[in-house]
Amino acid sequence: MPAKPAPIKKSVKKAAVKEEKPPEPEPQAPPAEAPPAEPAPPQTPAPVTEGPADEAAAPPTDAPVEAAPAETAPVEEPPKAPTPPPPAMPTSAPQNLTVDDVSDTSVSLKWRSPENFGTSGLDGYTVEYCKMGSSEWVVANTELTTSNHFVIKNLATGDLLNIRVVAVNAGGRSEPAHLHQPVAVREIVDRPRIRLPRALRSRQVKKVGSQINLLIPFIGKPKPVISWTKDGQPLDTKKVNVRTSDKDSILFIRKAEREDSGVYEMTVKVDNFEDKASLVIQIVDLPGPPASVKLVDNWGFNAALEWTPPKDNGNTEITGYTVQKADKKTGEWFTVLEHFHRLNATVSDLVMGNSYVFRVFSENKVGRSETATVTKDVAHIQKTVSAEVVVSCPVGIVYKPLEYKEHDFNEAPKFTAALSDRATTIGYTTKLLCAVRGTPKPKIEWMKNQMLIGDDPKYRQFNNQGVCSLEIRKPSTFDGGVYTCRAKNDLGEATVACKLEVKKVIILEEKI
Repeated sequence: MPAKPAPIKKSVKKAAVKEEKPPEPEPQAPPAEAPPAEPAPPQTPAPVTEGPADEAAAPPTDAPVEAAPAETAPVEEPPKAPTPPPPAMPTSAPQNLTVDDVSDTSVSLKWRSPENFGTSGLDGYTVEYCKMGSSEWVVANTELTTSNHFVIKNLATGDLLNIRVVAVNAGGRSEPAHLHQPVAVREIVDRPRIRLPRALRSRQVKKVGSQINLLIPFIGKPKPVISWTKDGQPLDTKKVNVRTSDKDSILFIRKAEREDSGVYEMTVKVDNFEDKASLVIQIVDLPGPPASVKLVDNWGFNAALEWTPPKDNGNTEITGYTVQKADKKTGEWFTVLEHFHRLNATVSDLVMGNSYVFRVFSENKVGRSETATVTKDVAHIQKTVSAEVVVSCPVGIVYKPLEYKEHDFNEAPKFTAALSDRATTIGYTTKLLCAVRGTPKPKIEWMKNQMLIGDDPKYRQFNNQGVCSLEIRKPSTFDGGVYTCRAKNDLGEATVACKLEVKKVIILEEKI
C-alpha cells in the first residue's frame, strides 16, 4: 500500500535531521519552530528511494515552504515615537484700541488685529471693563467675538470705566490692550470739531515785528478741552498767548520774531473724542547782502560783475538784486540795475578816464537789504588815442591807426538761474522760469519727460533777454512730470530741470 502524506512528511523530516544532527527521541516540534540557522537542502535523496515517483515529488515542494521563512524573514525594528507638536503660543496684544462712540448706557469700541497670531491662529477677542476705584474686571461678551468692534451695553450713566481687549487662541490669552484714559458713560451732545477759516488754511506770511492775531472757532458739548503745540512741543507762554472761550480760541503774538515760524496745531477734545487743525506761520525779514561781489573784467566803457546769493535770505526766497556804481572822485552812488534776477551783469556807459567801484543789494518780498556788498577792485576806464601822427616824408602826414586786441565775447550757454521744483493745482495756469546767457544767442528748447514740447498749443514759451519761461495753461494731472530747459549755440549747450506736481482740490463738506 502507498504511504500516506503525513508519514511521508515525517520521514522527510527525519531524513533531513539524520544528515544534520543526531536523532531526538521524539521529534514533534512544529516546522515553524525550527532553528533559523538550520539550512534547508534543495533536494533530499531519501524520499526518492522510498515510495512511488508522484509521492517522492511532494517533499521538494514542502521542504522549501517550511525553510523559506528562516532565510527571508527581516529583522523588525521597534517603532519610533511620534514627534510631539510645538507648544501653542498666544497672540500679541490687539492694536489701536479707541472709543468709537459713547451714549448714556453704552460704549462702542474698535481696534486693529494683533501683529502676531502666534502658532495656532486667532479664536476671538474678550472685552472687559472695570469701574473706576474697583479692581474687579467684568467680561462684557459671554462668547468670543471675531469682529474688530464691539458695543458694551447696559451700562449705568455716569460710570467711569477702564476698558481693555484681550486676544484669545489655543495658546491662551494675549497681553491686554488698554484705553489710555477712563471712559465716562454719558451722552456726547456735540462731538468736538474745529471750523478753520478758509483764510487760515494756507501759509500765513508775516513780517518781523508785526502782530499776529488768529481766531479759530470750534464746537463741542460738553465744553471741550483746548490745547496748542508748536512743531509738536508745548507753546512758550512768554512769547505766544492763547485765549480760549466756549466757542473759539485766539492765538496771539504781540511782536513776531523769526523764531516764531513753525507749524501750530490746535486740539479740541471732549472725553475720548478730539479734532485737530494745523496752522503754518512764516515770519520773514529783510535779506542780508550778497556773500561776495567780484569785478571780473573791464574794457572800453564797460565793466563785468559777478556775485553770489546772500547767506541770510530773510526766511523767504530772493526776488532780485540792485546794482549801483560810484565814481571815485565824487563818491556818489547811482542805481544801474534794479530788480535784476541774474547773478552777473555788465555795466556800460562809464566815463573815460574815471575809476569806479560797484555794490549790490539783495531783495525779497519784504524789501531790499539794509547793507550792500562792495567790490574790492576798482574799474579804471583808460583814455585812448584814436590815431598816431607820424611824419615820414615831406609829402605829407601819414596817420597810422592804433591796433586794438578785440575782446572775444563768444561763450557757451550757461544758466545763471536754475529751474525750481513747483506744485500747482488742477486748472490753474502755472509758469516755469530760468535765466541763461551765452554768445551767440542760444536757442532755447523745452522738454517734458525728455520729450520735446515743440509747438504744443497747451504751452507758451518766452525768451526775453535771457529770461526763459514756459507757461502751462490749465494743467491736469497728466501735465505733472520733469520739465527740462535746454540752451545751445555753436560753442555748446546747457540744461536745467525741475519737477512739476499737479494736485487735486479736495473739498470737504462740513456737516452742521
